[in-house]
Amino acid sequence: MPTPDIPATAAAQAISSIQRRVVIAACFGTFLEWYDFLTFASLATYFSVLFFPPENPTAALLASLATFGVGMLVRPLGAALFGSLADKHGRRPVFIATIVLMGVATFGVGLLPTYQQVGLLAPALLLALRLLQGFSVGGEIGGSAVYLTEHAPANRRGIYTSVLQLMGPLGILASTLQILLLQTLLSDADFHDWGWRVPFLLSALLLLISIKSRMNLHESPVFIRMNEQRAVLRTPLRACFADAHTRGRMALLFFCISAGGSLLFFSSQVYTNVFLKNVVKLDAQTAGTLVMTTTVLLIPLTLFCGWLSDRIGRKPVLLAGLLLGCLAIMPVYKGLLHYGNPALERFNREAAVELYGDACDYGPFTAARNDCERNQELLTKLGVSYTLHPAQTPSEVRVHLGNGVEVAGFHSSELTAALKAAGWPERADAQQADRSMIFLLLIVPLLAVALITGPQTAVLAELFPARMRYTAAALPHNLSAGWIGGMAPFMITLLSVKAGDALAGLWYPVGLLTMALTVGVLFLPETRNVTLDE
Repeated sequence: MPTPDIPATAAAQAISSIQRRVVIAACFGTFLEWYDFLTFASLATYFSVLFFPPENPTAALLASLATFGVGMLVRPLGAALFGSLADKHGRRPVFIATIVLMGVATFGVGLLPTYQQVGLLAPALLLALRLLQGFSVGGEIGGSAVYLTEHAPANRRGIYTSVLQLMGPLGILASTLQILLLQTLLSDADFHDWGWRVPFLLSALLLLISIKSRMNLHESPVFIRMNEQRAVLRTPLRACFADAHTRGRMALLFFCISAGGSLLFFSSQVYTNVFLKNVVKLDAQTAGTLVMTTTVLLIPLTLFCGWLSDRIGRKPVLLAGLLLGCLAIMPVYKGLLHYGNPALERFNREAAVELYGDACDYGPFTAARNDCERNQELLTKLGVSYTLHPAQTPSEVRVHLGNGVEVAGFHSSELTAALKAAGWPERADAQQADRSMIFLLLIVPLLAVALITGPQTAVLAELFPARMRYTAAALPHNLSAGWIGGMAPFMITLLSVKAGDALAGLWYPVGLLTMALTVGVLFLPETRNVTLDE
């Protein structure tokens, strides 16, 4: 009977223990990043009231979404700086620095004064902290994918690293559940006054736990071998752009993988809450509960798609997600309106609101200058879709409803009363809302997200050589996630306002997903089982 190889067994157990600590530390830190980011996104409608001038609610909401987006825009700067440091000095110290910066900025949001207290200083301070959050996320997201993949078993990288992608839905669940709990326990006035601060202040506890776990981390074995072989680059960022093959892979990551994943995630997870509350007009608790319960399913779906990419390859799984996203977004959101507020859908279809006037160029960041723009502003605020026509006579301004009623000039109370008489619902009727169908519809884009995020973590590292991997993966990923995905809720809302149609802005993610699918079909390589030491 053969005797067991004691040293080999001990070594295997030690490696397994290290891998567990790596997974816990990388995932917990990324969870904190997503918790912080998504708490801000979930409270965007509250921040529009707390931190911005209250005169124009639409402008305040867009300003709040833009502040969220600005945090995403600076992610590439963090990726360039922290990526270069990680490729020169190691992954571990960068991991500690990014999580400290993120935690301090998030805790600071919970201490901010409001617009009512300090005026325009409030949005300025909020913007500064969002910039710090985005800067730290640039070093974290992408870099954690590299670090985790470099520790993963070669034949199980897909499912092993897909665990990191679960931090997004878990961050949504934690922030949404906490906000729902606070809204249940507190009155509306108390939540508005101080309850919204609680999730940000609690991040201090998460920060302390995350720092402790990361202080116990070991350096990546791939970086240790590079350091021993003196293969570490002095200027990794310059090297990335000097190498044509790496440049091509970075462009592929930007236009295809990261663009598709971030567009689907922010369009289906972050914007869904905004759409259900502001367009479908469901109450905040119902909308939050629906999003939270469907997000639970993203956990097993992501693990399955990571496992599937280990079996059939990364490329077919990724392309399936992009294709489903292209086909599903528009019908899913139409379905959310149909089943969430059928009275509003029926009103938009039958009432056929038409606005006649010249010089109608209402923008959400400017005050209405004439009666035509004041009508545009009111219709947008009420969530009413309309068609704009040029004036039929000089200086004419009128709103024509499908039932034959007309309101000349601008008369807010008269127009609102006419809309209600024509069937416009001020809020969604809870008895008419079909929650089961809304739940099923939300699962469809969720599956598209899982098909991309399941293999995505492994692909970020597998595309690039070890000596410039952190920088080459983090920079385009954060550029795409910040500039394309992070701005998606803002762009969808802005385009919808400009078009006078709550669904029109959804062509933004559909068009970009179609581009990502085309790029993927033509240029995406299969990276399963590549050697990470090269």
